[in-house]
Amino acid sequence: MDKFSKVTSVPAYLSIVNVDTDMMIPKQFLKTIKRTGLGKSLFFELRYDEDGKPLKEFVLNQEPYNKSKILIGEKNFGCGSSREHAPWSLLDFGIRVVIAPSFADIFYNNCFKNGILPIVLKEDNIKELAEIAKNKKEITVNLEDQKIDKGDNTPLSFDIEPFRKECLVNGYDDIALSLKKTKDVETYLIKKKKETPWLFSA
Repeated sequence: MDKFSKVTSVPAYLSIVNVDTDMMIPKQFLKTIKRTGLGKSLFFELRYDEDGKPLKEFVLNQEPYNKSKILIGEKNFGCGSSREHAPWSLLDFGIRVVIAPSFADIFYNNCFKNGILPIVLKEDNIKELAEIAKNKKEITVNLEDQKIDKGDNTPLSFDIEPFRKECLVNGYDDIALSLKKTKDVETYLIKKKKETPWLFSA
């Protein structure tokens, strides 16, 4: 998992309440277990017409939002089924930060496990960021300082659990966290082989 420090981008604003995971990545794209290649199908039914042509009116098909690394959403973002393909598709598209007033729990947890930073902000702050997005101005999300720089002297602060912050900053996924315990596992095995050698005989 890539380490996370700062992300600077013109944010894209999706003004839809209750964006569910099926809307993010429809069921027909769940056949793969690869984390790559899903970005082109992100919000498939909103981005393309029946012939597969991009719809100009959808925000992620427009410049500069088609290169956004920050997505601003509305209440209950990521509701619906628990499919991990949803954060995979966001990440493959290039999005590293999702900001919303509230998230569905499973989606929120899956974001952290896949290197995406989900940020909860008050609705007034969301409206302010939405205006910045509409004006095509950049913002910077600084995870170390837990602040969002809007280009003025009033950065927005956000909360994050210390453990989750540590994982994102260092790029620790579940496998990396397990590998950190390698020495402890090896020490335990050496001890058990001495105490119960018959358990390890061929």
